[in-house]
Amino acid sequence: MLFADANPETRADLSLFRIEGERTPEIFLQTAANEINPTFSPDARWVAYQSDESGQFEVYLTPFPDPSRKWQVSTGGGTQAVWNPNGRELFYRNGNAVMAVAVSTNAELSLGKPKRLFERDFLDGFDVTPDGQRFVMVIPNESAAPPPTQLNLVLNWGEELTRLVP
Repeated sequence: MLFADANPETRADLSLFRIEGERTPEIFLQTAANEINPTFSPDARWVAYQSDESGQFEVYLTPFPDPSRKWQVSTGGGTQAVWNPNGRELFYRNGNAVMAVAVSTNAELSLGKPKRLFERDFLDGFDVTPDGQRFVMVIPNESAAPPPTQLNLVLNWGEELTRLVP
């Protein structure tokens, strides 16, 4: 399992937790930048993640288990990478746009140019269906009532409940 781990000196790094062997987290990728939101390719040979090393978040790929090389996937910003289950495409978010990049991992890694699939206001996080043809995301309800502005705190509510319903 890969996860982002806060470090006071290097900000956010990617750590690895192995199920077998010693069950202690180990550093997978550590730089002076923030590395977050790692996701394994379907064949577990590649890791997509986002880093702000360029001054803004971009999506990168690195081989697993040796992250000594990396390739920038996104241009002009990228977050929240999600693999197509077929392993031949990587989706990511650029603002409200969902972008797609063709990925070939045959002899060497080859990346296509990012293409905008669609643009839609949606909340953080999204996923792709197993057939790679549809996306699942949470769309904000613009007709919903505004959030509450008042909080009612009820003390001793158990006693009040007993009094109301003996």
